[in-house]
Amino acid sequence: MTGTTQDQIARNARVVIVGAGQGGAEAAILLRQYGHEGEIILVGEENAPPYMRPPLSKGFLSGEVDAAALTYKAASAYEKAGVELRLGVRAARIDRAGKRVLLESGESLAYGRLVLATGGRARRLEAPGSDLSNIFYLRTISDVERLRPAFQPGRRLVIVGGGYIGLECAAAALKRGLKVVVLEAAERLLARVTAARVSAFYEKVHREAGVDIRVGAAVSAFAPGEKEGELGFVVVGRGAEAEKIPADLALVGVGLIPNDELAAAAGLSVDAGVLVDEACRTDDPDIFAIGDCARHRRHGFLERSVRLESVPNALEQARVVACALTGRAPPDASAPWFWSDQYDLKLQMAGLSEGFDELVVRGSPDAASFIAFYLRDGRVIAADAVNRPGDFMAAKRLIAMRAKASAQDLADEGRPLKELLGR
Repeated sequence: MTGTTQDQIARNARVVIVGAGQGGAEAAILLRQYGHEGEIILVGEENAPPYMRPPLSKGFLSGEVDAAALTYKAASAYEKAGVELRLGVRAARIDRAGKRVLLESGESLAYGRLVLATGGRARRLEAPGSDLSNIFYLRTISDVERLRPAFQPGRRLVIVGGGYIGLECAAAALKRGLKVVVLEAAERLLARVTAARVSAFYEKVHREAGVDIRVGAAVSAFAPGEKEGELGFVVVGRGAEAEKIPADLALVGVGLIPNDELAAAAGLSVDAGVLVDEACRTDDPDIFAIGDCARHRRHGFLERSVRLESVPNALEQARVVACALTGRAPPDASAPWFWSDQYDLKLQMAGLSEGFDELVVRGSPDAASFIAFYLRDGRVIAADAVNRPGDFMAAKRLIAMRAKASAQDLADEGRPLKELLGR
């Protein structure tokens, strides 16, 4: 093609991003910052402009912050970057042969490159009575706006699920004066993501705050109360052993399902998430996927297939895609990290503790200031820090270095962690 290179075609290609969460918004802005010259269209199913989800189960639910405080970037940022926002519209189908995204409105958008940032949805609890009123899930602003009016002092809230979302909501509910019961089907809280010592610390904190914690408590049904159609009880167990726990409302937090159906229907490979390579590219070289909906075939740092649910991961993948689409060198893959705020506790986590063979605690859980290191074969693979931001930053570097460290050195508060970084 005379006078036009493939690079120029790529720079001028229209990029359509389906999913207007933080990952999608970040990818759109970075594309322009990195020199993309073509149109950028950001399509969002919700009517709200891109916003931050983590505060939904914390300050927004408790009423400490309003919806405006959730805004990820001001409208002027998209205008300045020449990013077109299409909000309140849902993508219905991808026509890969014609390189078009068909919207439920009947409109279609041609694309040169397509980025799927479709996120995920709250996993529904399939149990008898799950269609009763006053059973809530939490994933979007509108979910919280429906829930908050029911958050009245003295009301009985049953939270199904003792993971981060459930515990953050429990803390927010107590601030609003509700009576809270947390039901966890596993034998301890946070069982999938933390060691037993960290679980025990959080169980103690919540119990002391006034939360009724029940572990090994699998919900079998929801039952109506005096008013037909309204929730009255949450049923735990079955048969003669079943217990009815009185509830004015229930909040279910039992995980997330990636929104990979759009990709699957288009013939792209999915496996509990859209499968992508290290550049976040799918089977189709013109289609990428990022955020909660994407599963790495082999994560560059973790060196295995994994789907990560975290804002830092979505933002990192947004950078990876922006680099891939503008011909820049990609950033180095890094260890994942997460956080959770409950009461006056800031929990910061780095790495994945799966498969650890040694746990070392530095500091004092009794003083609510400690960091738990997870080791495998003598190397630091993960850490959970409670109210220890300095130690957390050092731990992230130890994990990134795949550093070896002795239990004695890690536990010794008289020895700064930065000394271990110099090895």
